[in-house]
Amino acid sequence: MINNVVLMGRLAVDPELRTTPTGVSVTSFAIAVERSYAKQGEDRTADFIDIVAWRQSAEFITRYFRKGSMIAIEGSLQTRTYTDKDGNKRKAVEVLANRVSFCGSKNETGTAGASRFDTPGSASGAAYTSGGAGDFESIVDDEDLPFF
Repeated sequence: MINNVVLMGRLAVDPELRTTPTGVSVTSFAIAVERSYAKQGEDRTADFIDIVAWRQSAEFITRYFRKGSMIAIEGSLQTRTYTDKDGNKRKAVEVLANRVSFCGSKNETGTAGASRFDTPGSASGAAYTSGGAGDFESIVDDEDLPFF
């Protein structure tokens, strides 16, 4: 069976890091994802998708992302039921984030080094950031390189 969700959108709120009674980090927030179609003469509308991230992913998101930041999320769709304060049964549908990536520019995200975070155990490929040739210096003498 396949349960894979890939979304890119902007955070609707600042994410807040919370901790469970057992010490596990968690954050939940919504992202606004524009619909790809709009009727002629109308503006595009957005869907607000609830996201939940746990452990290192939650810590990464709350450290580097703010309201309005562009974010890409890979995860799985999950549903849960609960009883609200009035005793009514409710159903929540949310995306459980497994992989999170920056999508905006450095100025937009306010970060310089990190470009993607994978939850331990997830499959990951190379992470790339956009940059020009001016970001690199030519190495004249390779005798003092900091690796073997």
